[in-house]
Amino acid sequence: MSTQNEKGTALITGASSGIGATYAERLARRGHDLLLVARDLPRLQALVERLSEEYGVQVEAMQADLTDKADLLAVEQRLRSDSAITLLVNNAGMAMNGTLVEADLDTVERLILLNIVALTRLSAAASASFGAAGRGAIINIASVVALAPEMFNAVYSASKAYVLSLSQTLQGEIGALGVQVQAVLPGITRTEIWARSGMDESALPPGMIMEVGEMVDAALAGFDQGERVTIPSLPDAADWAELISARAKLGPNLSHRSAAARYK
Repeated sequence: MSTQNEKGTALITGASSGIGATYAERLARRGHDLLLVARDLPRLQALVERLSEEYGVQVEAMQADLTDKADLLAVEQRLRSDSAITLLVNNAGMAMNGTLVEADLDTVERLILLNIVALTRLSAAASASFGAAGRGAIINIASVVALAPEMFNAVYSASKAYVLSLSQTLQGEIGALGVQVQAVLPGITRTEIWARSGMDESALPPGMIMEVGEMVDAALAGFDQGERVTIPSLPDAADWAELISARAKLGPNLSHRSAAARYK
């Protein structure tokens, strides 16, 4: 892959459809070369052909199942060794429907491997490479259920809360090295993930469902503005600022020698 592109290469996971494919199109339009990672090679190859022809950028497909350790390590190694990569979009993820008691635990484990383990390993690899180079960015796709866990499935919500927390910690660890980290918290977005999870999209209020192009455009606008956390649906950014302020107020009192008086 060419190293001459001044914008560098964007590595996008879960790139064959939905949010990932839309990020691929938008970043190609911005002039990034692309390394597209997904399980579905035919769909990836079709996207490679279309984007390279339409935007004149270098586009490469890399078939990988990120729940498979060998495939994950191959992507991780590419992140560590390819100095052309300047942007990681951790988009690959899965959802599931139903309660934890009812859940198939093999499916739960696969969700954790994809939503948490793979994202963590790739974030670590990108952090090392980008931090050493003093440039680059990581975009982690979380979800609004990280802030409202009662709204949805326990394991999915918990996995997205992890993504948000990891992103916020990374901002402190590598932000000073010149690496930008953004967590994107979409609401319900019209993609294939809902059908795959067993949810009936038609049962959801239409006013809650954002089209994928609008979601990604909003997320990239937030990225351009340097937002650390972008919530595309949130009308007033002051609401998020108030939440952060309330959390900061807790900070000085989260760890003391003595328990609070109400427990004595």
